[in-house]
Amino acid sequence: MKEFKMYADIVYHDSFQEFMEGENVGAEDFILTNEFLYNQYVKPLNPNCGSLFIEAYGKGEPTTEMVDEIKKAIPAGVKRLIAVGGGSVIDIAKMCSLHVSSNKTEDLFDLSPDAEKPTRIYEVYAIPTTCGTGSEVTNACAVELSSLHTKRGLNSPLMFPAKSVLIPELISGLPYKFFATSSIDALIHATESYLSPKASPVSELFSKEAIRLIFEGYQYIVKNGLDKWTDRAQEFINASNFAGLAFCSAGCAAVHALSYPLGGGYHIPHGEANQLVFAATFRKYKEKQPVGKINDLEKMWGDLLGVPADQALEAAFQLFDQVQPRKPLKEFGISDAEFQGFAEGVMAGQTRLLNNNYVPLTIEDMVEIYKSVY
Repeated sequence: MKEFKMYADIVYHDSFQEFMEGENVGAEDFILTNEFLYNQYVKPLNPNCGSLFIEAYGKGEPTTEMVDEIKKAIPAGVKRLIAVGGGSVIDIAKMCSLHVSSNKTEDLFDLSPDAEKPTRIYEVYAIPTTCGTGSEVTNACAVELSSLHTKRGLNSPLMFPAKSVLIPELISGLPYKFFATSSIDALIHATESYLSPKASPVSELFSKEAIRLIFEGYQYIVKNGLDKWTDRAQEFINASNFAGLAFCSAGCAAVHALSYPLGGGYHIPHGEANQLVFAATFRKYKEKQPVGKINDLEKMWGDLLGVPADQALEAAFQLFDQVQPRKPLKEFGISDAEFQGFAEGVMAGQTRLLNNNYVPLTIEDMVEIYKSVY
């Protein structure tokens, strides 16, 4: 059986001010964001609501300890969390919206049969300021478990945002690197969900449209200048949203699973960590099962790039590297002696993702992927 689930109320605004006025943001609301976003978009409106900056609680990718401290800072009487930021901000809001009696975020990730079921205590309004995670329309989050120093993902129907708000104005000021790594993350969402055994005809529609928008956007900026990406801000934020809708049902797979030790252990930003293993993972897929749905992907990519299908993967990866050049793993301080442990940890802890692979990967396959990008 295949299933497509979509619990989304998606609204589009021309400006953040239009959103704030339209939603009557007030005393029962609380904004989670970054200080630079607050100063640029929120502070000038002098809102009648509380707020906090997530970087005040920790730097880099979020940890469960960070989320615990942020939860404590949300005052009584709040009914709606307004998350203005990238995937980390939105994911933090989702986790803060769930309650278990221990008040420990890590306990949300206890999937044992006798684990306490969480309840939802806040509505989340998700306003993305990057064009990558699609978190504004998914029931998923990711965080580093502080006790294990590794990144884990969680899915719960309680984490669907009550409203997803798309405002292209908010992504137009992104530094180029944040645009590049976040949009590549969206492309990986769309591609992994397209190849997933859980893909359905409906999820494939969203995957393919996200891929088309991102490929066309990348070709445009390579031709006209990387700083011209803002000309396509609407298309990129739409692509991220579509990719989120696709992977919410069809799932992500080995690229995300293999990136988690890099993000959790070395704090490499999520999109960048994904890109580091993207090409190598798909080359391994092609090596292990050259005939199958990957051929449909090759034809799609080839048509978009104007190259024969058998050249499409390599042509696409060259395009991605033009948009955001990759560094070898060793430049992040990673030792090749760690690859076996990375792979064993992925195999043990990321079954949820690995079940969505185009073809099963062994621990040896994963080690080879890491070695190939070292």
